[in-house]
Amino acid sequence: MASISTQKASSSSTPSWKYDVFLSFRGEDTRNSFTDHIYGALKQKGIEVFRDEEKLETGKSIAPALLKAIEESRFVVVILSRNYASSTWCLDELVKIIECMKEKKMIIFPIFYDVDPSDIRKQTGTFAQAFAKHNECFKDCIEKVQKWSFALREVANIKGWHTQDRPESKIIQNIVRDLLHKLTYASTENNEDLVGITSRAEKLKICLALGSNDVRIIGIWGMGGIGKTIMARVVFRMVSNEFEAYCFLANVREVSERAGFVVLQQQLILQILKESMIIQDVDDGVLLIKNRLRHKRILLVLDDVNQLDQLKKLVGKHIWFGPGSRIILTTRDKHLLQTFGVDEIYEVDQLNDDEALHLMSLKAFKKDHPPKDYLKLSKDFVYYVGGLPLAVEILGSFLFGRMIDEWNSALDRLKEFPEPKILQVLKISFDGLHEVEKEIFLHIACFFKQTNKNVVEILDYLGLYPKIGLRVLIDKSLIKVCEDYFWMHDLLHEMGKNIVFQECPKEPGKRSRLWLFKDIDDVLTNNMGTQAIEGMVLKLHEPKEAYWNPKSFSKIHHLKLLIIDNVHLLRAPKHLPNALRYLDWSGYPLKSFPSSFQHQPFEMLKFIRLKQSLQLIETLNFNKIANLEKLVLKGCINLLGLHTSIGVHKKLILLNLKGCKNLRSLPSKFEMESLKILILSDCLKVERIPEFGENMERVSELYLDATAITKLPTSIGNLTGLALLDVRDCKNLISLPSTFFNMKSLKNLNFSGCSKLLESLWRINESVEEPGASGILTRFKPRIPNSMCQLSTSLMGLGSLTNLVLSSCYLNAIPNDICCLSSLEILNLSDNKFECLPESISQLSALQLLNVADCMKLISLPKLPSSIRSIEAFDCPSLKAVTNLLKPNSLNVADSMKLISLPKLPPRIRSIEAFDCPSPKAVKNILTPYSLGEPRLLLSNRCRLANNQGVINTFFAVIRKHHQEAMEELWQCDVNGFSHIGIQIPTQNTGLEVKSFGFRMGLDVIRHNFDNSVISEEGKKVKRICDDYDGAGPSGEGSSNDVPHPKRIESIPEFLAHGISDCDESSDSD
Repeated sequence: MASISTQKASSSSTPSWKYDVFLSFRGEDTRNSFTDHIYGALKQKGIEVFRDEEKLETGKSIAPALLKAIEESRFVVVILSRNYASSTWCLDELVKIIECMKEKKMIIFPIFYDVDPSDIRKQTGTFAQAFAKHNECFKDCIEKVQKWSFALREVANIKGWHTQDRPESKIIQNIVRDLLHKLTYASTENNEDLVGITSRAEKLKICLALGSNDVRIIGIWGMGGIGKTIMARVVFRMVSNEFEAYCFLANVREVSERAGFVVLQQQLILQILKESMIIQDVDDGVLLIKNRLRHKRILLVLDDVNQLDQLKKLVGKHIWFGPGSRIILTTRDKHLLQTFGVDEIYEVDQLNDDEALHLMSLKAFKKDHPPKDYLKLSKDFVYYVGGLPLAVEILGSFLFGRMIDEWNSALDRLKEFPEPKILQVLKISFDGLHEVEKEIFLHIACFFKQTNKNVVEILDYLGLYPKIGLRVLIDKSLIKVCEDYFWMHDLLHEMGKNIVFQECPKEPGKRSRLWLFKDIDDVLTNNMGTQAIEGMVLKLHEPKEAYWNPKSFSKIHHLKLLIIDNVHLLRAPKHLPNALRYLDWSGYPLKSFPSSFQHQPFEMLKFIRLKQSLQLIETLNFNKIANLEKLVLKGCINLLGLHTSIGVHKKLILLNLKGCKNLRSLPSKFEMESLKILILSDCLKVERIPEFGENMERVSELYLDATAITKLPTSIGNLTGLALLDVRDCKNLISLPSTFFNMKSLKNLNFSGCSKLLESLWRINESVEEPGASGILTRFKPRIPNSMCQLSTSLMGLGSLTNLVLSSCYLNAIPNDICCLSSLEILNLSDNKFECLPESISQLSALQLLNVADCMKLISLPKLPSSIRSIEAFDCPSLKAVTNLLKPNSLNVADSMKLISLPKLPPRIRSIEAFDCPSPKAVKNILTPYSLGEPRLLLSNRCRLANNQGVINTFFAVIRKHHQEAMEELWQCDVNGFSHIGIQIPTQNTGLEVKSFGFRMGLDVIRHNFDNSVISEEGKKVKRICDDYDGAGPSGEGSSNDVPHPKRIESIPEFLAHGISDCDESSDSD
């Protein structure tokens, strides 16, 4: 068979085809043989075919019905047989067909039935005989004969199928397969509704692995309205011709619920076997499918499945079907596919903005692009629907033919009243949830649409079993996990809020959840709350005043969740319901807790956060909140003390008093057996830490930084599970108890800024045998000249430490015994007075990060362990040498002005920060030939150029332009193989977004010959300009793929002189 025609139907318009294929043939040659066979094969595949009846041929001129049928057909199959040209009827047909091909871009498929195309083109043999008769009969109308002759030559020049010396059945099979393939693609290309679907369908087709002979089951998964069904249909049409039989069962969920499985089984058998069978019951149907289809290569699509039983009764197992079979399942439930054991899951993603705008325009304007006047409004609607094809189609169709003011009105209405047709489709997934899962969904939709995973804790406190419930919502495409956040589509978010709104549209006090200020203010001001309210969350961006009734909470008996932020109450509540499980009230307005806390137990309350409550000066008796697990009073600057009952609380896990600057009074002893985290950071007036009871082995983190303590209690040794201790900036801390050195679980220790503490360690060293020090550590009493001190070997007993911070401790030496901290991974010695580090530091085999920044007297760095990954040595003005770097990923020696040598750079180093520091020799060492050709990260002043995980294939160093002496040493730098520069503009302010940037490369280049000779190109520059780059987002990252031809750089006078020159770092972190 010759390859079929490469003609392509026009996609500029979408004609309303009545027939898929028109058959043109010579009746006496093939009507009851080849034509009849091909007609039957096409009809069996569901192709609509026009074939004229014998009675139409009785006249001598072509019937108007035939001409109309040709015009209404998408494709034409011309069966060119020996006597085809003898029929004036056939020739008139062919003239019309050629006319439609030229004018309507109709596609013609010729079949050369026992004839040679050259006989048709040259009009020899039977074709010559036929035209000899036509010339005689139509000598008065010779133009007609010429049109027939031209039409025959035209069709003979189109590639088609040849039947000579080939089995007819095989030829027909190939013809039908290729025709069906062409029809499918033409249907897809001409369907303007399939915006974004075709490309996704091609990806799904790859998943099918049609070349494989095994049986594969593929799941198409996504939220309602995302396009799963239409994608399945498109792929079904694309590949169905490659199977013996095929079946598409639509709406399996709906049909099975309404009519049962037997009806679906009968449809499956009928479509596959073309037989109507009586099936007694479901089990009978299962046996029939297993036995009759196991030898057939079939394509089966089950659309919208939602129950495992549907799959068991209709698909069963792979072995039910013949080799090479493919089964496609569409569903909203990922877990269903995983449970059934599909071979692959294809997740359908939403339309991007361009695709959604295109589809919106097609529906609303019948054009590819919206008119200029409607462009912004169209984008607003696209933003609202969030790339959901169903929503785009519904809203676009609704807006068709409407004026701009009507569009504006519709958009405003949507924000308050979502489109019912969209909600109806989306709500199907919600209706199928367990009641507890519905509660979780509504909580997220109303309160936590885009929130971090801490919502799991809140849902757990509410008794909603979130670990399993959230997984169900994810599997049903109702929420997604994006990094550390839960994300819900805007339309699902609107649907959830609408479900709650419909509980009582006119009386918010009778709804289960309230989140709008106007609703909450109305209910609490007018005391209109009811038992229906279970959750109330009000987090305002700007503060607002409210005049709530002090008794307003007394009627809301079932309130479990209460979160208030940025509300200034002019009247404080006198009562809170004891059904509360989670209380988070920033800026709580009372001096103490409401009186209701004293008179009735709050047995279900597990979480209290009253941060930044400036009026709070005392707390209640915590015996009434026996199940409280977390208490956060962060930033309550006027809180004077805690009730002594907190010290013996049995369930408390977290106590956070950070920033309670006037807190003085704490219980004399803590005996909280469940406590894990205690935070007293920035409690400036806390001078004494309570003793710790013997039952407090669960404490893992203790934050005492920036307090006024002078010592740690001896009972700290009872905290046997302590892994983190932070006492940084405890300026008055002068001693550690001997029990401190028995803490075998301690991994993170921060002594930064404890300048008085280290002096006391010598006294401990004289009287205490350090655990684990025998035979390794030696006792010594160092001199402490001018208030400087050395690191005591007492710390060496803490062999479990992984993170040790001793910054700003005035250390003028580090002992050799530091090597005994065998688990140490991070060592921060920044801002100290030592001149060198001991050689033994190379024995810290786990060490990954070493920070010696701001060490003004540091002269050199010794050999470091091979485990090291990052070295921070910036602002070390005395640093002259760094030796033997084995495997670090990053090195920062910025502003180390005396640095004169760097070692050979490891091949995998990704970051070198060396601005404002190197001498010419050091820079030259950086650029020595051995380091060329490796992935690197570039740095210049305040702009970072990153290698995007190895995309940069050549090392570059960038020195600020005023280092002219250094520039002279950079006489040559190889950029052969350079392909990509990524640019990062670091900032500590997450609110900043890089809108655009530009840079200019001005490089004198020298051509590079194979014989190593160098030919200079004076006066020529390699320049690349990238202005208004829109690829940089909030992270400040982007890239330029504008690549210079590989050259050798001769000088770098202005590499980034025109880049961003004023990007001072700022910090606004909490």
